[in-house]
Amino acid sequence: MNRKELQVEELLAPTVESLGCTIWGVEFLNQGKHTKLRLYIDRDEGIDVDHCAAVSRHVSDLLDVEEVISSAYTLEVSSPGMDRLLFKEEQFADSAGEQVDIRLNFPFEGRKKFVGVLNGVQDSMAVVQIEDEEFLLPLENIQKARVVPVFD
Repeated sequence: MNRKELQVEELLAPTVESLGCTIWGVEFLNQGKHTKLRLYIDRDEGIDVDHCAAVSRHVSDLLDVEEVISSAYTLEVSSPGMDRLLFKEEQFADSAGEQVDIRLNFPFEGRKKFVGVLNGVQDSMAVVQIEDEEFLLPLENIQKARVVPVFD
């Protein structure tokens, strides 16, 4: 997450937690003149539409008062879903054994896309197994990482 996303998470975390949820991640998406603030929330028992609506109401009011975002934006509150994005080192560690799709900011060994099994985290690097090869991908170089659901 970038600095602005971390600032928003720090501001909103107490409010979201008071509603029985945690912040899974924050994304700012710039689409031309439009900005979208996407807030992913989670809890052990799962998230439903009522949780998203309650968090959206409380967070929207807080963001309006604090004026953290200077331009017009759309707030979207969502569960991380089965194909959840991974934002934090502990989320990578907790997702060990899962199939992942990782996109890098800068090429590593000539490529920016890695799809394989996440074997965990070692020294702030995601350990990804692709067939017979293991790759150590620095977390700070990861642009986006997503769990790929596998249905048997």
